[in-house]
Amino acid sequence: MSVQVETLEKNMAKLTVEIDADRLEKALDAAYNKQKKNISVPGFRKGKVPRAMVEKMYGVEVFYEDAANILLQETYPEAYDESGLDIVSQPTIDVVQLEKGKAFIYTAEVAVKPEVTLGKYKGVTVTKIDTTVTDEEVDAEIETQRNNNARTLTVERPVEVGDTAVIDFEGFMDGVAFEGGKGEDFDLEIGSHSFIDTFEDQLVGKSTGDDVEVNVTFPEQYQAEELAGKPAVFKVKIKEIKAKELPELDDEFAQDVSECDTLAAYKEEVKKNLTDRKEADARRTKEDEAIEKIIDDAKMDIPDAMIDNQVNSMINDFANNMMQQGLSMDQYMQFTGMTIDKFKEQVRPDAIKRIQSSLVLEQIAKEENIEVSDADVDAEIEKMAAAYGMDVEQLKGYVQDAEKESMKKDIAVQKAVEFIMDNVKERAKAAKKSTAKKAEADEEKAPAKKTTAKKTTTKKTTTKKADGEKAPAKKTATKKTTTKKDAE
Repeated sequence: MSVQVETLEKNMAKLTVEIDADRLEKALDAAYNKQKKNISVPGFRKGKVPRAMVEKMYGVEVFYEDAANILLQETYPEAYDESGLDIVSQPTIDVVQLEKGKAFIYTAEVAVKPEVTLGKYKGVTVTKIDTTVTDEEVDAEIETQRNNNARTLTVERPVEVGDTAVIDFEGFMDGVAFEGGKGEDFDLEIGSHSFIDTFEDQLVGKSTGDDVEVNVTFPEQYQAEELAGKPAVFKVKIKEIKAKELPELDDEFAQDVSECDTLAAYKEEVKKNLTDRKEADARRTKEDEAIEKIIDDAKMDIPDAMIDNQVNSMINDFANNMMQQGLSMDQYMQFTGMTIDKFKEQVRPDAIKRIQSSLVLEQIAKEENIEVSDADVDAEIEKMAAAYGMDVEQLKGYVQDAEKESMKKDIAVQKAVEFIMDNVKERAKAAKKSTAKKAEADEEKAPAKKTTAKKTTTKKTTTKKADGEKAPAKKTATKKTTTKKDAE
């Protein structure tokens, strides 16, 4: 097998792979053996028809496609390694020559990881974030816990905001019931705004047993086009009214929801937890801001195929998450009115940011000679074992060398983030502009030196590594086909 590499524009490359005729012949024979059990010819037992007979009856090309796919699966990983390229996309395969007795030739067009020229990445200025926790925030968090631990009681009084009304309902448009507008024994939290328009508001003040006509107008962008922007009437039966009974705010409550013995100690614990959360959020925000500035000051030419690969990977991850929630991607598209093309367009900017973030962080790790030891990998495996409740040694046995190398890259990226944050400079947010009168008064007192504080806008970025791992070419016909990455 020979592999020739041709450099194309915008970090693309073309591999021309040539495989000798003998290996093609073996692939043709393998394709025949795979299919022969399904071939029937008069005079022969099923599965016993000679290959030459099949080729004579159906044409010599009858096994070409399967043979080509066998060779692509076998040889593309070899070509990947032999090319010496850092490939970051699935290949676009084009079969150039496929003929019995001749060499099998195909091309694989791929994206190559772009070079990154860094600008300033040491001493990046980020916005200072106040992580002070106020008493009001502590009280609000405790109130949330009180609501979470509240008892629900059936009450005999009119509906109030915050109550849960158990209702039967049916929707009508021009006197005709419409599909999907009916429900029974539905728990509706009043004030949650989970129903359209002023539906919930019109139940306030009504009592158990009341029949209520609720008039609403569907939103202009409603998913069901036949209902969008149109008025409707819901006939509602209030069957039960349930209210929350909050627990008393005392030492007993503190003992129920925490390990603290007193309410005072619980408040201190809540304050500490909120502080930790704020500090973690602030650090992530500053990381995002710093990386965003580093990206803006760096130069890189990202190939479209690399972006497409990342987009597909993100959509596959999203689809897997939906499946875990019992929702297929088709159902999600139907419920949201989204199309796959629109979804890809929506995801694309974030995909680009992920790639940019990964590339600059990898380059920083390289330029700063950041090293990852086996001890670093072991520490990461220990964290994973603790998270999944597994034995450390058992988990180490599952982690293969390729996975360890991937972990090393991820750890190096995280160390690069830590290096950036160890060297950032913090700047307080720009103060709000003074009123005209105050400015004039200040001007009369003394001439002030004019300063301009640049407002910084933080954008969320992630440090997730862009996907681009080696993968074998997927099954393809002999005509030109673009292969896409499978859901992981």
